[in-house]
Amino acid sequence: MAFSSHGQAATSVLDVAYESAGDPGGTPVVLLHGFPYDVRAFDEVAPLLAGRGAFVLAPYLRGFGSTRFRDAATVRSGQQAALARDLLEFLDALAVEKAIVAGYDWGGRAACIAAALWPDRIAGLVTVDGYNVQNLAYAGEPAPPEWERTYWYQYYFHSERGRRGLDRNRDELCALLWRTWSPTWTGAAEAFPASAPSLHNPDFVDVVIHSYRHRFGLAEGDPRYQDLEDRIAGEPPITVPAIVLESGADGIGGPSAAEDREYFTGEYEHRLLPGIGHNVPQEAPDAFADAVSSLL
Repeated sequence: MAFSSHGQAATSVLDVAYESAGDPGGTPVVLLHGFPYDVRAFDEVAPLLAGRGAFVLAPYLRGFGSTRFRDAATVRSGQQAALARDLLEFLDALAVEKAIVAGYDWGGRAACIAAALWPDRIAGLVTVDGYNVQNLAYAGEPAPPEWERTYWYQYYFHSERGRRGLDRNRDELCALLWRTWSPTWTGAAEAFPASAPSLHNPDFVDVVIHSYRHRFGLAEGDPRYQDLEDRIAGEPPITVPAIVLESGADGIGGPSAAEDREYFTGEYEHRLLPGIGHNVPQEAPDAFADAVSSLL
């Protein structure tokens, strides 16, 4: 089995569902998925790391899987500060003093922010596509047209039509994103059904829509995270040992991960993965596991 056990961890606002593998006495490694994926992305990575002495923890992000908000009145925020705080509180809830964190997309963002702001809690970082932190002050600046066309789903989610589309057609829409973001991965269509149930979390649509509106200044953030957003706005450097993985065939446009080098002031390594799309741990589990293992 990829993961040997399941659990729930209570944070200030969430009951976080997670899966784990390996010896609880091993080095803690937290694997963080993105949108619109879930922990199934790490099914092949987890046993590789467990076999190398890691205690692997893979939480379902807010709005995914069996993770639930504890209070109906809590803002269903998808902002980056909320994801980062969730990660820190997840470590607290499980009494993990220090962990290696590894993630991509939304999960990579949480991992990068945690590594930058709480280096005493993060032993090492594996991040896909570099310094995965949003600079909200520049959200209104246009990107090159070839990149912009791949962001259509973000602009779609800015409208109520897009919200309804995600709600009514979430499987079809998210499966399309899987295929187009990983254009060389022939297994995307076959793998998607295993993760699809996680997208039917009752808070999925609200969290996703808030995420893509907040980052463009179209929705207010949850006030409880404003101080943290202010710290993130300073673009703090990452001082912990870091390995940056770059997708060589990512279907989402953007700059090279190597261009973020200035944000990493500690030990650093950049690894290009030719022919690999957006969902790196599921498309290239050996390469992802090898990067994490380098930090064990």
